[in-house]
Formats: sequence, structure tokens, C-alpha cells
Amino acid sequence: MTTTAESLKPLLWEPKNLVRAVEAAGVTLWSWNVDTDALAMDDHAYDLWGIPRGTDVKFEDLSAHIHPADRDRVRAAFNATRAIVGAYEIDFRIMIGDELKWISARGQGDDVGMVRRIMFGIFIDVTGRKQAEEGRELLAGEMSHRVKNLLAIASGLTAITSRSTKTTEDMARELTQRLTALGRAHDLVRPIAGQTEAASALLGDLLTVLLAPYDDLGAFSGRIRVSVPRMSVGDSATTILALIVHELATNSLKYGALSVDTGTLDVSCSAHDEAVTLVWTESGGPKVSPRSGVGGYGSKLIERSVAGHLRGKIDYNWAESGLIVTLKVDPARLAE
Repeated sequence: MTTTAESLKPLLWEPKNLVRAVEAAGVTLWSWNVDTDALAMDDHAYDLWGIPRGTDVKFEDLSAHIHPADRDRVRAAFNATRAIVGAYEIDFRIMIGDELKWISARGQGDDVGMVRRIMFGIFIDVTGRKQAEEGRELLAGEMSHRVKNLLAIASGLTAITSRSTKTTEDMARELTQRLTALGRAHDLVRPIAGQTEAASALLGDLLTVLLAPYDDLGAFSGRIRVSVPRMSVGDSATTILALIVHELATNSLKYGALSVDTGTLDVSCSAHDEAVTLVWTESGGPKVSPRSGVGGYGSKLIERSVAGHLRGKIDYNWAESGLIVTLKVDPARLAE
């Protein structure tokens, strides 16, 4: 027997098949007696609310599952639905044990479609959509916060660089170098799988990327060594470390181990509960002597950043063989 479109038409309109379409869309059905407050729901609605199928329920019974922060709002909204002209939609949270779900209740207001004091509508599980919206809001907030911080830092660096340089060309070059170091650091700020959900970078990756431009300058290639344990650095600390490393590397290139062909730089780290210790060791360069006076703006920037942002301290050992800088920071601040 040949199947034709005409012969299949009755099958399309069978009520049970239309119900299958509703189920496929994740839609659950309810009806509500506005006088008695009694509710009737299909089996999938009972499952959605975590209530045994076939149980006699009223709106107050469902209210027990609504998140406390949404309960009064949902009650008021349902009571007002009859006065709403046209379609209405109410989104709210429910608790099924320890599980949180987002539900959207939809129907027609102004008594449209009411039959013998009974209103009709649907429930839809919109948990996935709400989680995606919350994720986008968090991302937007994080990006706004980060941009504000970077603008503040850029403004401060501009002021510092303008005071420590004599020509516009020097200022442009030094400011560009500082901002470029920040940019390289922030390229690394991302969640680390299985380690943290907050934005962060691995310390070894951060140091390697920040020092790469100095290591690639001709004869210096391969003479910067980084040996640190695997640990994460938070977004705020990443910015501070980028500034510190850039200032130390720039000074080394001007006056220290990286200013001569024979110079080398080793960066190592040890981590304990009370402090993370980062050691910057230069060797093979020209003889060094303790700095005189209070130091330049770059030195002030480093000391202020270490003490203020990282709750740590920095010590300089002006050994004849080369400068050794020891940086000790609070592990908790390093992760921020």
C-alpha cells in the first residue's frame, strides 16, 4: 500500500502526536483555578518541580520549592496575571534538593482563554539560558573592571615616565616598553583547567613571556633561564609582576648582566606557606656597586608595588659578581 501525503494528514493532527511535539520542546503544561488555588499539571511538570506525579497541589505547595529570594515576587506576579493585557512571562528560581533550576512560567493575562475560572499556561526549564546570561554578565563585569585598572595603570606609568625621561622620544620608547610588557602579561591571564576558575596565569609562562624580548636580542639568546614551580598568579598580581620584571630587565640591559655578551640571568622561585620567594640573579656582567641616593622612579615603582599590592618586600644584594634581587610576597596576594 502506497503512503501518500493525504493518507498521513490525519496522523499529523492526532492529539497524542501534538503532545509529543510539546514534550520535544521541553514545555510542561498547567492549569490553575483562580478561586480555589488548585493546580493541575502534566507529568513532566511534576518532574520539573520534583513533586510526585498525580499529587494534588496548590500554588502554595509549589511556593515551597521557589527560591526564598524569588518567592514574594512570584506570588505577587501570579496574583497580578489576570490584570495583565496580553501574554506574560515570569522567570524565577526553584530548589530541588540542592539543585537550583530556573523556570519560566508563561500564559495569557486579562482572563484571555479562561474556562470556568480556570487559567492555562506552561512551565519551561530555562536553566541553561540563565546560566549563559549570568556568564556573559560576569564576563562583561570582569572586562569592565580590568579595563578600568589598566587605564589607571597607564595613566600612572605616563606620569612616572614623563618625570624620568628627558626627551619625547625617550618617553615614547620607555612608555611603549612598559605598556607592551603589561600587554604580554595580560595575554596570559586565563582560567587554568583543573586548577582555578579565576583568571590567572602560570608563573613560569608569565616570566618566560615577559623576558623573551630581552633573551632574543642577538648574542643574548638562550642566556636567560627561568626555573620556578608550577603555580598560578592572579589577574591583579600578574599586572604588578609584569611591571617589576620589566623594570629589572630594563636596568639589567642598561647596566647589568644583559649589557655585555658574557652576562646571564637566572630567575628561580621557592614556595612555602608563609611566603613565595622569587630570586633574580645576574652574573657574568660588569662589576656592580650599590646605588646611591633614593633610586629612580623605576625603583620607586617596584618598591611601592611590592609593598602595597603584594604585601611583600624586596631586597637588593649588590654583589661584585652581579646583582641579586630577592622578592618575597604573600601567597594569597600572588593568587589575586
